[in-house]
Amino acid sequence: MAEAIGSIDAVQAMLAGQNYVCGRALGTVAFLALRLGRPLFLEGEPGTGKTEIARAIAAALGRKLIRLQCYEGLDAASAVCEWNFAAQMIAIRTAEAAGGADRAGLEAELFDQRFLIERPLLQAMRPQPGGAPVLLIDEIDRTDEPFEAFLLEALGDFQVTIPELGTIRAAEPPIVILTSNRTREVHDALKRRCLYHWVDYPDFSRELEILQARAPEAAETLSREIVAFVQRLRNEDLFKKPGVAETIDWAKCLLALDVIGLSPEVIADTIGALLKYQDDIQRLEGSEARRLLDAVRAELATA
Repeated sequence: MAEAIGSIDAVQAMLAGQNYVCGRALGTVAFLALRLGRPLFLEGEPGTGKTEIARAIAAALGRKLIRLQCYEGLDAASAVCEWNFAAQMIAIRTAEAAGGADRAGLEAELFDQRFLIERPLLQAMRPQPGGAPVLLIDEIDRTDEPFEAFLLEALGDFQVTIPELGTIRAAEPPIVILTSNRTREVHDALKRRCLYHWVDYPDFSRELEILQARAPEAAETLSREIVAFVQRLRNEDLFKKPGVAETIDWAKCLLALDVIGLSPEVIADTIGALLKYQDDIQRLEGSEARRLLDAVRAELATA
């Protein structure tokens, strides 16, 4: 893996080949994570491309992407493995009907690998076609501190412990990417095991480059208006500012409607692609959308 990625420029080019545009800082930390085999912790606002970089790396390297979607109440069993109790019960009933094996032999059979339901963390420790997989631990900030503590063994030693089977260690450590929307602070002990990068909203030129990569069919004039309007919108007092993902979604909606230029009416009709809270949408009703659009056009005219 390290030999295939020779430089920061190579990482940026590799990601660009998957239509993922990243700056030098993110390219550098991604290069170091790949070269040193360290987990990469990406924190930032929703919709800024944290999850997407895992997909891009997996696709570029030809590796399997294994995603652990975090949520409140996530525990070790849901993240590592569970026993297929229904299949175990069938095996017990079958053994009883057949006269039954000895108790010790039956217990050994019940806790065999064939009754094991592997979840993302255990899957990531197994050998995969094409090499070690990319393990995406998405939105780690949604979990609680006990689960973070459990992850320390997995990320520190690349191993998981199953009481019935013992410790399973990865023959080749997976490429690990953790993301956080910072709804709460993640403990320092977990962050210390990772390389860290804050993924911020891109500036105008980079967001335009991203949009052109993801929606190349959009005309230059429309793309510039879209990006400038979203950038202006992020300066407003909104409950949830639109991310780059929303910019791309909005552009595709406009293209589906054969829009060639923004207007207050078009903005009102499609604002649900950008804003997801009614209070934010109401702020753009009436003359507010026209005011923002006029400011955007004046800015683009002088650029």
